[in-house]
Amino acid sequence: MPIITQELVHRCKRNERAAMAELFKILAPKLKGICYRYCGNAFDAEDLLQETFIIVFTKIGSFKEQGSFEGWTRRIAVNTCINWLKKNKLLHQMYELQPKHDAEEDQEEDLAELNTQELVQHIAALPDGYRTILNLFAIEGYSHKEIGEQLGINESTSRSQYTRAKKALQHLFMKEKKP
Repeated sequence: MPIITQELVHRCKRNERAAMAELFKILAPKLKGICYRYCGNAFDAEDLLQETFIIVFTKIGSFKEQGSFEGWTRRIAVNTCINWLKKNKLLHQMYELQPKHDAEEDQEEDLAELNTQELVQHIAALPDGYRTILNLFAIEGYSHKEIGEQLGINESTSRSQYTRAKKALQHLFMKEKKP
């Protein structure tokens, strides 16, 4: 896998098209995966990826080289996805949806049996609000306080939605396992 060098970033800052194409080639698969995790479908993920790269190349001059460039682009992708969810009013679902499972299904299920592709598919099937909280907390590593600030919700709402997202994910997994 090619690596992102400081020289490549500097060339992109100078608007060198070849460097931008190389950077896109390196980062696009990872960033598209992030976009897919938030929107749940390939069509919107492509649009969000393009929007992410527009922002990356527009704001690359503001990258201070304090921390990893890839981390900086990941944050842009996450913020782009969250803004898209807000703009399309998809986060309202987190307040309205209840997990669809019976009380006896509350027991912990071993999700380690899922391969990565199956897990991504199950996450994509979650309602937008659940999926967003799950991505931000479990995958991106945001705290519930940070999630609350970013989404304009209470920290406790973030915690409860994360719990509900895990239960909904377990329910999807259990449904798949039933003959």
